[in-house]
Amino acid sequence: MMDSAANARLAPLGISHTAQVHLNLTPAELVEHALRRGEGTLTDTGALMADTGQFTGRSPKDRFVVKDVSTEESVWWGDINIPFDADKFDQLHQKMVKYLEDKEVYVRDAYAGANPDYELKLRVVNELAWHNLFCYNMFLRPAEGADTSWTPDFSIICAPGFEADPAVDGTRQKNFAILNFSKKMILIGGTGYAGEMKKGIFGVLNYLLPHQHNTLSMHCSANVGKDGDTAIFFGLSGTGKTTLSADPNRGLIGDDEHGWTPDAGIFNFEGGCYAKVIDLSQEKEPEIWNAIKFGSIVENTRFKPGTHTVDYANKSVTENTRTAYPIHYIPNAIEPSVAGAPKNIFFLTADAFGVLPPISKLDKSHAMYHFMSGYTAKVAGTEMGVTEPQTTFSACFGQVFLPLHPTKYAEMLGQKMEGNDVNVWLVNTGWTGGSYGVGSRMKLGYTRAMITAALNGELDNVEFHKHLVFGVEVPASVPGVPTEILDPRNTWADKDAYDRTAADLAEKFVHNFQRYADYANEDILAGAPKVAVAAGV
Repeated sequence: MMDSAANARLAPLGISHTAQVHLNLTPAELVEHALRRGEGTLTDTGALMADTGQFTGRSPKDRFVVKDVSTEESVWWGDINIPFDADKFDQLHQKMVKYLEDKEVYVRDAYAGANPDYELKLRVVNELAWHNLFCYNMFLRPAEGADTSWTPDFSIICAPGFEADPAVDGTRQKNFAILNFSKKMILIGGTGYAGEMKKGIFGVLNYLLPHQHNTLSMHCSANVGKDGDTAIFFGLSGTGKTTLSADPNRGLIGDDEHGWTPDAGIFNFEGGCYAKVIDLSQEKEPEIWNAIKFGSIVENTRFKPGTHTVDYANKSVTENTRTAYPIHYIPNAIEPSVAGAPKNIFFLTADAFGVLPPISKLDKSHAMYHFMSGYTAKVAGTEMGVTEPQTTFSACFGQVFLPLHPTKYAEMLGQKMEGNDVNVWLVNTGWTGGSYGVGSRMKLGYTRAMITAALNGELDNVEFHKHLVFGVEVPASVPGVPTEILDPRNTWADKDAYDRTAADLAEKFVHNFQRYADYANEDILAGAPKVAVAAGV
């Protein structure tokens, strides 16, 4: 049953009939629908608790991009962007439309990109009410009363209950997320993990903005000081990206996805935050804790027995428990989420080998090289089978979301550095005094002091010396930080062991970079570490 407004929105997507269409419901209405339909339950803070089913995270091996004349020569094909046949996409689309005919569906008009010159108008069709609430929280919300009967720049059809037939439909298994840049559509089926929608649009922007608008898309958090000085933070899971960018003295621009335009600074892609909540506490992360209230969603969590109080230590479903809430639930968030070009860029790494300095400054070549490397290290206990430190490299600190070759993003970063007065810092939030098991984790207070010193310009005039292995510039002093920890070799009792470990890590960097070397320019290659090293730093 479709009224004229719903028909105008759904007919271009090939959807001509459904049991009932709910258009742009309010959060309160969506919560009511979700509870009525048994999709979730309320916590004692008023947040909606919902499960994502079999899939408690994204499924990268089941993410596809339609390969056609518009993408054949531009997309970085491989195990990140798996090609999908255009005819198979059309076949799946028709099957999903047929599946939705007898379903209640939820339609939302939203957009991505807080800078109106770069916004992407969206239309989302959901089988689940709580998924539509997720989209309300995570995407940008049109102003009240705004006409949203637009032709979307991209659409999402998300039906967790629809499963593909791999033998017929060309998928790997029953679940799928498929981007079609020619049809301007994303199909998601067989999975209830809401993050597939968020990251699907991120993948779209990672293609369109650099490819068509000379705008660098970034997987980073961002904040801004009272004087308008912007900082951005890159880092993989466990490096402290969320914690270190959360600063009560600075405004939050966004926690995950941003664009850097040729002339208008940076802007948040999203209208909300999607934060991990495993072991969440009010003391450690009060902003996130207080944001989990009515209108928010918590995923795959469990209650303390006999209560409706969430037990954030409970990992029985997954360690990837999350919350989704609109950005204005954070008191120091700025709206619209735009700011000037960054003055400081921080690459965060948790180096479990204890080799990298706690803070170092990067020139253009080293910045591009480390950006493309996207290094951190896993330690024992973080994943099954990990018993000693293991290197993790993710190009541009978000490899799984990059439709274009990583060199495209790295070269754009280098161009941004040339055109703006920006400092790039590599910050090791990992180990000092030895590798994991021997040394100790860098104190959070010291890391905060180093970042604060960089933000306040207190490192502009201090003495630096070059690390002989990685070539980065290491400050001789930082206010509030013991001088002896700034040179990582000095913190090791066995200096020869440090030299061997540093050389070994450098080799891992070089080995990882071999997959990009044929595409990288001389500027990027100049940032590589020296594998054959002398003793000392």
